[in-house]
Amino acid sequence: MNDAADKALIRSALAARKRAHAPYSGFAVGAAIRVSGGKTVCGCNVENASYGLTVCAERVAAFKAVSRGFDSFRALAVAVPGDEPMPPCGACLQVLAEFCGKDIPIIMVAAGSPGRPVRTCLRKLLPHAFSMHERRGASRC
Repeated sequence: MNDAADKALIRSALAARKRAHAPYSGFAVGAAIRVSGGKTVCGCNVENASYGLTVCAERVAAFKAVSRGFDSFRALAVAVPGDEPMPPCGACLQVLAEFCGKDIPIIMVAAGSPGRPVRTCLRKLLPHAFSMHERRGASRC
C-alpha cells in the first residue's frame, strides 16, 4: 500500500461490506472501485435463494460505475470477512478486464486484519483475461 488514496479505497470497501446481503453464505464482501477523476463507487455482494443469481461485490461496484457513466477504472479494493485477504473470483476479474485491462491495481484486505492489505494487479490474478479492447490494441486505463 502506498498512499492515502489506497487507504481511503480500503475504508470504502470495508464500509460497503456492512451493506452486504449474505443470508445464505454469511460471507459479506465489500468492494470499492476508484474511477477516473478520483471518485469511488462501492458495491457489496447480494445473494439470492437461487444461488446462481447471486452477484459478487466487485461486479456490483463495476456495474454501478458503468451505469453512472464511468468506463475507466483506476484501482479496486475488496474486503472479505476473516483474517486472510482473498482475490476476486474469475468472473469478477474478467468483468474488470473489460473496463480497465490487466494492469488495474487490486488491493485485497480482510476485515479481521485491515492493516495488512495485499496489493497485486489483475494481470497476476487472471493472466489470460479476454478483452476486446486489448485485442484491438487499445487500453482504457
